[in-house]
Amino acid sequence: MLLPFAIALSFIHCAENPSQTLAHGDADNGGLFIPDNFEAIVVTDSIQGKARHLTVNEFGTVFVNLRYSKTGEVVAVLKDTTQDGKTDLIERYGELEDHKSRSRGGYSTAMKIYNGYLYFSTELVVYRYKLDKHGDIIPGDPEVIMTDDHEHGKHQHIGKPIAFDNKGYMYVPFGGPSNACQVEGRTPGSPGIDPCPQLEDHGGIWRFDANKTGQTQKDGYKFATGIRSVVGLDWNPVDETLYAVVHGRDDLYRLFPDVYTPWESALLPSEEFIRVTEGSDFGWPYCYYDQLQNKKVLAPEYGGDGKIVGRCESCDDPVIGFPGHWAPNDLMFYTGDQLPERYKNGAFIAFHGSTNRAPYPQSGYFVGFVPFKDGKATGAWEVFADGFAQMDPIISVYRSVNRPMGVATGPDGSIYISDSNQGKVWRVMYTGDKNDFGEKELASMEERKQATHIRTPDEIKDNLIKGENLSKGNRLYLQYCSACHQGDGHGAGGRFPTLVDTDWVTGDKTRLIRVVLEGLEGAIEVNGESFSGLMPQHAFLKDDEISEILTFIRTNFGNDASNITIDEVSKVRKKIEEEHQHDHE
Repeated sequence: MLLPFAIALSFIHCAENPSQTLAHGDADNGGLFIPDNFEAIVVTDSIQGKARHLTVNEFGTVFVNLRYSKTGEVVAVLKDTTQDGKTDLIERYGELEDHKSRSRGGYSTAMKIYNGYLYFSTELVVYRYKLDKHGDIIPGDPEVIMTDDHEHGKHQHIGKPIAFDNKGYMYVPFGGPSNACQVEGRTPGSPGIDPCPQLEDHGGIWRFDANKTGQTQKDGYKFATGIRSVVGLDWNPVDETLYAVVHGRDDLYRLFPDVYTPWESALLPSEEFIRVTEGSDFGWPYCYYDQLQNKKVLAPEYGGDGKIVGRCESCDDPVIGFPGHWAPNDLMFYTGDQLPERYKNGAFIAFHGSTNRAPYPQSGYFVGFVPFKDGKATGAWEVFADGFAQMDPIISVYRSVNRPMGVATGPDGSIYISDSNQGKVWRVMYTGDKNDFGEKELASMEERKQATHIRTPDEIKDNLIKGENLSKGNRLYLQYCSACHQGDGHGAGGRFPTLVDTDWVTGDKTRLIRVVLEGLEGAIEVNGESFSGLMPQHAFLKDDEISEILTFIRTNFGNDASNITIDEVSKVRKKIEEEHQHDHE
């Protein structure tokens, strides 16, 4: 059942002609830093729901995939009927009154137009709507192209970005369902399973028939392996090859504090920009790429110490290794003509930004560009658009005003960028003489590389807690908890819940202790916001350590609750052990 919502009359077409008027940029370029002679306009300053990926049809209609809508997967359709560059009509497709669509997932991870259809996805399903001659969605339920039918449980990294080649194939990643295939999850020192059984049907990219409905993974072909987590995927039409941007593994310091420092854990491992050919193996979970050393090294779960290469010698290297945790969430090869020739056939990457770099500033939060020449990356990268966070340094992801998420090309060659915090969308245009564009127009953006949230941090100077006399609870919190819940306890909206002013922290002590000892999986609501993820168990911590951590969070971040004693932790641990023993009798 289709229930469109509009703030004006529905089905007003922007134009019968696919040409699009070049709008005037906002006086402040929508708050963005962009190269000289570019202008930016805010297409819409907010969309209800978490905006994720986007695409634009030949008439200039913008389609945005929304995350975690209360009524299921939703496509927002933005139209500019007055041709002033601003959205004056918003339609929403896919909202179901009975909320049944939530069972199909709500983590929106793709939005592309292919062969007359609008393809989009959640973490579990790839859908498509048929488009009419005006580029509008034809009313009706979307077709299901592919469903991830695995039992997921604690499965992580299950986004379903998509790409299409020139032969009718669709490529879909099935991310690694763990950090590094450890025997005991994210328990410090836990070794990796060798060989890793998860590689059989995860940790790679599968190829499917783009025009066939009702597929599951068994209908696809395993195209490449050793790839942990992909959110951005695109086909390069010049060298006719698939490319992806990969999220590197986490928790080097938390899991192996004797091998890695907090600074190394903030920078490593690399976020990889990879060229994917049939049979590629990029090494996950056994290996990771270290951009500081420019080589693949053996993961600590498999005997690595940050320097040993070992079995990783045979793994495929990335095109570029970006600093760790920048979260590259979209990738787009530019084939338009509106921008200067420098950008033709190059790759735009939206870096959503880190959450887990404490005690160093969070990093990323910009749109980068990788030049290509003769179908090959030059090895350099540039800052194309910055200023989304509206602050530097970024102490906590919670404080970032906007976070770039998706990037797409409009019919006139303009670049569109979406934001996942407010649901904001920008359009970036070139207004100068393309023949005169050169290094001087890029000078200001080159300087942006020195912003704290982009450059490599100084190990000493950029440590946000240097010189502070921290309590034991604070130190333990920073080591084991701040990567998700942030140094200030505010969490990361949509991913990690806040610890501030919530009954989960200041309420029932037993429940809070059990969450730490047993972990937490499944849907919960914290201060009115829904979360559906995985908190690993921390039973490996000693009772006094858990007491210190929980007392710290209950008496900081504006919280004013009583301490949790060692004895209280011990009693709950004993109770859990008795329950487990009873279950196995």
